Order: sequence, then structure tokens, then C-alpha cells
Amino acid sequence: MLPLSHVLILSSLIFAIGVVGLFLNRKNLIILLMAIELMLLSVNMNFVAFSHALGDRSGQIFVFFILTVAAAESAIGLAILVALFRNLRTIHVDDLDKLKG
Repeated sequence: MLPLSHVLILSSLIFAIGVVGLFLNRKNLIILLMAIELMLLSVNMNFVAFSHALGDRSGQIFVFFILTVAAAESAIGLAILVALFRNLRTIHVDDLDKLKG
């Protein structure tokens, strides 16, 4: 059995990696989406850890809703990226200003 503090430290490290991924790499949209997914994963870990520590199942149920929204976000985001790549032949953030209409 892991103590709550260990899970929270791991979760904060994963969240920090996601934040660093957002700020260090602003060129590639796929890496930006992966960094956002890491941040959502750390939030889900917090929900599960506190739900287990408090003996309440509502946090674990809420994680399923977050995972559903994250999966839909990833699917739609990747579909948009494929469409952009077909039209522009690039997925760099700097080249997306051509989409202004």
C-alpha cells in the first residue's frame, strides 16, 4: 500500500513534465496534445488517490468521465491534425497562421 504523499508527488512530477512540455515545445501540435494528456493523467491520479484515501467512490467515477472527454478530445484533435497536414503539409504551430480567413 502506497501512502498518499507518494502518489501526490508522482502526480505533481507528471504534471510538471506536462507543463514543461507545453512551454518548451511550441512547434509540434502532437507533442502539445501529449503534454496536455499528461496533465490530465496527473489530475486523474489525484482524483483516484484522494478517492481511495477518503473511501469515497465518486472521485473514481469522475475519472471515467474525464477519460471519456480526453479520448474524444484526442480523436478530434488528431482528425484535425490529419486534415491540416493534408492541406498544408506541416503541423508546425507557426505555419497555422495561414488558416486565417
